[in-house]
Amino acid sequence: MSDVLTPSQRKHCMSRITGKDTKPELLLRKLLWRRGVRYRLNYKIAGRPDLVFAGKRVAVFVDGCFWHRCPKHYVKPKTRAEFWESKIQGNVERDRKNNALLKEAGWTVIRLWEHEVEQDIESCVSRIEKVLSKA
Repeated sequence: MSDVLTPSQRKHCMSRITGKDTKPELLLRKLLWRRGVRYRLNYKIAGRPDLVFAGKRVAVFVDGCFWHRCPKHYVKPKTRAEFWESKIQGNVERDRKNNALLKEAGWTVIRLWEHEVEQDIESCVSRIEKVLSKA
């Protein structure tokens, strides 16, 4: 099936997609805050993590299943496949590079998939708390 929107309508829709304050990220932040786990936002280190625990040197990323090629939920787009393959592959490579940079700098990196946060937020929070207690 082809796109039902005009190119200008599609451009407008795509421009509304944000990379921060996503629903899974907000859910995670609210539960951590309720549990008394304090974090920082907009911390300027490699990859710009969604949550940072600066004192413990722990960076948390909440990755979207489509944008970061989740092995469980990623579905290859049928239209403009070459463009999307290049775009998504670039995101995956950037994630690897940022992980390596952070680890070299002494940071612990936690990457959560959006579906993990939405389906079992308790285990995600437990995972973060476990890493923080060891750091």
